[in-house]
Amino acid sequence: VQLQASGGGLVQAGDSLRLACANSKRTFSNNAVGWFRQAPGKEREFVAAISWRGGESLYTDSVKGRFTISRDNAKSMVSLQMNSLKPEDTAVYYCAVARSPIATKNPGQYPYWGRGTQVTVSS
Repeated sequence: VQLQASGGGLVQAGDSLRLACANSKRTFSNNAVGWFRQAPGKEREFVAAISWRGGESLYTDSVKGRFTISRDNAKSMVSLQMNSLKPEDTAVYYCAVARSPIATKNPGQYPYWGRGTQVTVSS
């Protein structure tokens, strides 16, 4: 599994970004995929996750109603649409593939991690 997150950038509060996570080595269509983020000086935290067929999605409370996770298994891609961005969303965002097809918030259940993409939201 070789994951690559992309789509980050510098935006203003209220703007939108769409992050993408692609797997260049093999499909992850049988696995849940999650997004996590880490802000400077803080621990990595769960953001969103989606089950293997996309039937279930989980979100941390702070992004509910603003972020949407989706997947296209035919393209081995998972996206995170981020709307109404806030300065507190500033972080490096990572995508990760889970051991199982079930969406989970537990980072310990994600053995495969990609390089992150920086999201900076200015006020």
